[in-house]
Amino acid sequence: MRATLNFLAFDLGAESGRAILGRYDGERLAVEEAHRFPNGPVRVFDSLHWDALRLFDEMKKGLAEASRRAGALAAVGVDAWGVDYGLLGPDGALLENPFHYRDPRTNGVMEKLFAVAPRGEVFERSGTQFMQLNTLYQLYATRLARPHLLDRADRLLMMPDLFHYWLSGRASSETTIASTTQFYDPRAGAWARDLFRKLDLPERILPELVAPGTALGPLLSSVQADTGVGPIPVVTPASHDTGSAVAAVPAQGDGWAFLSSGTWSLLGAETKAPLINPATLAANFTNEAGAWGTTRLLKNISGLWLLEECRREWARQGYRAGYDELCAAALGSEPFEAILNPDEPAFLSPGEMPGKIAEFCRRTGQRAPCGPGAMTRAIFESLALAYRAVLETLAGFLGQPIRTLHIVGGGARNAMLCQFTADATGARVVAGPEEATSIGNLLLQAMALGHLRTPEEARELVRRSFQPRAYEPGPRAGWDEAAARRSQLGI
Repeated sequence: MRATLNFLAFDLGAESGRAILGRYDGERLAVEEAHRFPNGPVRVFDSLHWDALRLFDEMKKGLAEASRRAGALAAVGVDAWGVDYGLLGPDGALLENPFHYRDPRTNGVMEKLFAVAPRGEVFERSGTQFMQLNTLYQLYATRLARPHLLDRADRLLMMPDLFHYWLSGRASSETTIASTTQFYDPRAGAWARDLFRKLDLPERILPELVAPGTALGPLLSSVQADTGVGPIPVVTPASHDTGSAVAAVPAQGDGWAFLSSGTWSLLGAETKAPLINPATLAANFTNEAGAWGTTRLLKNISGLWLLEECRREWARQGYRAGYDELCAAALGSEPFEAILNPDEPAFLSPGEMPGKIAEFCRRTGQRAPCGPGAMTRAIFESLALAYRAVLETLAGFLGQPIRTLHIVGGGARNAMLCQFTADATGARVVAGPEEATSIGNLLLQAMALGHLRTPEEARELVRRSFQPRAYEPGPRAGWDEAAARRSQLGI
């Protein structure tokens, strides 16, 4: 019998970070949470930042705990959210605390950038969806307001790349996370340096690019000393969390799409090459690098962020409810009372979400949902309708119907949202694994060390190891009417 191999995945999200221990016995993969720690923005005056040093300290605690539980570790890798970064000086130290993507410094910056590099040109060079939180606009905001900082910068590292650097000492950027910046060229698999030059951004800060599943080197001796872990390989998974999640989708054949559901919803399909044309530009789709040389043709949709922010506001007012309680209340609420635009700009920033939703309803001539149950139902229905619209557009790009939608991530455990999605889209929904991001991270580590050979073998391992749940679509009449109303509202 083959000896069990122990891999460690760090999965950093907008709400929490986790150290996930993966045990692979040659037949199945089992996962367990070795350490969890909170994450979230830290407000300093009017700015939002990530507490990067505390996160790294928590990761070292996770390394020590995983080693205590499992003994020898075979490798470690980090995945995280996209677009945010740290700037390093010539000595390798951070020049400032990394900004949070919801920081308001990018307000109005897109229009200023387009005056130098037009929107169509930016899309042609990057194939990336336009969102003001993209790395490109964050950097350009710095160029406009604090050029001295870029003058001092020696290297830019995306957040998971920064942690890989602190673990291994090697400064590089893995391609899936690089492709979230809007200055990565997915056709060439290289930085869009001409765009950088046109915007007067310093090319020297662009690090070397590495593929998913690259062994960066052994754990630094200082980290070994702090954790008691030996010189294990530090391996880049698909360092963008969605890239790792898609690698763990238990799909077979064609006619399927994925929905990585959490704070954000990322809905798309795995393709062999980027699709950069006027149609994808008009639809505001993105082409992100995937594992195994694939492209993730997808659209970012604001996800469970809306409900998470509502829950925070309700808790501040004294009402603390879990998801089960809110879903039960939602089931008893009136269907389609209000249809929201999850990507409404006012919903991007934190705070006072129930009031923002009520104001959106007033502005669009709708009755605002009254109470947590009605608000929860409106959010879930609105997300399902957004998924329907994106899925229809995606099917047109692919030239084939999408019969199965694989939902992975935290949203896969939400039965109400999964059923609403099946009903709204008419697709069979396969929910799970919930820990797809960490599982994909672990799979790519195992492939880097030669323990798995092909994408098909990796996905077969997921199917053997984890049991998904299926949701069949129900009657669509109410959803068809709601979709028509959504279109009339201009959403």
